Amino acid sequence: MRTVYVNGEYLPETQATVSIFDRAFLMADGVYEVTSVLGGKLIDFDGHIKRLERSLGELDMQHPPEMGDLLDIHRELVRANDLVDGMIYLQVTRGAAADRDFVFPDPETTRPTVVLFTQSKPGLAKSPAADKGLKVISIDDIRWGRRDIKTVQLLFPSMGKMMAKAANCDDAWLVEDGFVTEGTSNNAYIVKGNKIITRALSNDILHGITRAAVLRFAREAQMEVEERSFTIDEAKEADEAFITSASTFVMPVVEIDGVSVGAGTPGSVSRRLREIYLEESMNAAI
Repeated sequence: MRTVYVNGEYLPETQATVSIFDRAFLMADGVYEVTSVLGGKLIDFDGHIKRLERSLGELDMQHPPEMGDLLDIHRELVRANDLVDGMIYLQVTRGAAADRDFVFPDPETTRPTVVLFTQSKPGLAKSPAADKGLKVISIDDIRWGRRDIKTVQLLFPSMGKMMAKAANCDDAWLVEDGFVTEGTSNNAYIVKGNKIITRALSNDILHGITRAAVLRFAREAQMEVEERSFTIDEAKEADEAFITSASTFVMPVVEIDGVSVGAGTPGSVSRRLREIYLEESMNAAI
């Protein structure tokens, strides 16, 4: 049985509870982060905490009392759950006021809710999907306009995952005004003539922590990077395509809307980026 963290307490998962008046439950009024664990160590932890701070600030949500202790809490959950490979999910909400109300509760009297739990994924870095690649479909992006804030508003991404599953595919790429924004839970890329192309940062996409690291490693390896929007048609004609996220690292995409990308197999650029990312991230893990 997992040990989880809820508002200052480490508890068996069966004893963990949150109020029915919690704002995340009633209003999706919460933010989250997911940090990968490899070999019992945290990957890109500082980046995730900095993004958490940004998300809290963008929503005018107070920092929880635990903010300075989050590293210790993550490490304790790794220890208590004997976690070798997997993820730690962290969620902060605006808390539970006395009743349901659209108006934000008074932060002086309503404490943020803080929840963390682990997910064990043995062999996370050795996913078979990395060897065969992913198949994706394209769908309209109808999410709210502040995708740069990592909120718990994940209904449409979940629907997108289900649309992909119904099409016997692995994921969906979201399209707005003719251009790909991102995947349902990842950033999207194409490769053309050894140039890595991905949408520039804005309110339209999540500012991926893995994205930032991968692009930095790519530039250090003398790979050309172009941050601009691209269409689904352009992606279908690319030499390669791939995604990045905290839980998949760098994952090749080999088919889009039934059309093979390049040779229809993981390409050399995405394979190399995955190797570099995993090596560098493990070296810097804490």
